[in-house]
Amino acid sequence: MKSDLDRLMQARDLAAFVIAIDHNYSPPLDYLTDGVHISRGLAIKKQGETPVLIVDPMEREEASATGLPIRTFTDMGWLDMLESADGDRVAAEIVFWGHCLKELGVESGKIGIYGVSDLNLILELVRLMDAQYPEYAFVGEMGTTLFEEAAITKDADEIARMQSVAERTSAVMEATWQFISGHSDSDGVVVNVQGEPLTIGAVKRFVRRELLDRNLEDTGMIFAQGRDGGIPHSHGQDDMALKTGESIVFDLFPREMGGGYHHDMTRTWCIGYAPPHVQNAYEQVMSAFDIAVETFAVGKPTHMMQEAVQGYFEAQGHPTARNQPGTTNGYVHGLGHGIGLQVHEKPGINHIGKEDVFMVGNIITIEPGLYYPESEQGGFGVRVEDTCYVNENGELISITPFRKDLVLPLKG
Repeated sequence: MKSDLDRLMQARDLAAFVIAIDHNYSPPLDYLTDGVHISRGLAIKKQGETPVLIVDPMEREEASATGLPIRTFTDMGWLDMLESADGDRVAAEIVFWGHCLKELGVESGKIGIYGVSDLNLILELVRLMDAQYPEYAFVGEMGTTLFEEAAITKDADEIARMQSVAERTSAVMEATWQFISGHSDSDGVVVNVQGEPLTIGAVKRFVRRELLDRNLEDTGMIFAQGRDGGIPHSHGQDDMALKTGESIVFDLFPREMGGGYHHDMTRTWCIGYAPPHVQNAYEQVMSAFDIAVETFAVGKPTHMMQEAVQGYFEAQGHPTARNQPGTTNGYVHGLGHGIGLQVHEKPGINHIGKEDVFMVGNIITIEPGLYYPESEQGGFGVRVEDTCYVNENGELISITPFRKDLVLPLKG
């Protein structure tokens, strides 16, 4: 969590890190600012000290909302540097970076660079900085980065933020359920009062409006019917009419408006009624969900939860990615993942990665599923997913309150 940043910097031998700020949304910046968005400047943290934001004077009020120390470009002499460089903004920026580091007491050492920008800009920036400042070593990072490692566990403020997103996301799921249920069945096709088919595209537009009303934004929802639902990352076809008796995999993973914390939940619905083969698969997925929760324990390797679910599905006669690697039928994916400012974070819950363990402060998804895109009864998929957190008592608590009913009745 955030209180671990200095420890993680020390482990990486970082004297400081710099987050380059531009108009693109930046999860590392959000992590430092608690969701206050700034469009230009630098965030610099010296090891053992509070981060400092260096921003355009026009954004000083916005930046002050973070509660962090603020310096403006004017304070740091940007205009003088630009004048001395005869208007060459690149040359001035190189001088500016070095001046800011020195001004904040970072005299030498490894400087981690984070943020979001075009690769060509960062590559050239680092090249020029290396040439200008031999006392510093400007470094990037691959694998589990500083911020990814910090984010494995969440503090109370982060959990509260994510609970708010969860409540709003569940409200959108409820609104969508009610929207669909207000339609009618016309020979197996879901229609409105004018007799016009309700399409997947129309449902998605409804969902996006509901998200917007709750200060959330869509990040690529899945609403996939029939055979499409049997392909886990098929997003569904916008022009397809909803039909009764076909499974719909509805995976909704929005985030705070403009960028921020996510929620991730999936429900499977059959409109009007559920065919026996879908009902049977759904009951098995729900049993797998319960097995996953029962298997959980703080300190336990995450792969053991996945293996327990795989063992159950295999005993029911389904292929899994363990006993039939590469299969596109049965249980084909990992059981879940961490979630936060990124929709996919550590820890991972799969049978291949063995290094992750469950910890207090984890926020994870649990999402077993079964997929048969070419089933003789008609292609289908089933997935159920909640987001959960691990509380101080080591208990796994769902923050996804929306019901797990399979059949969505029509009332129109």
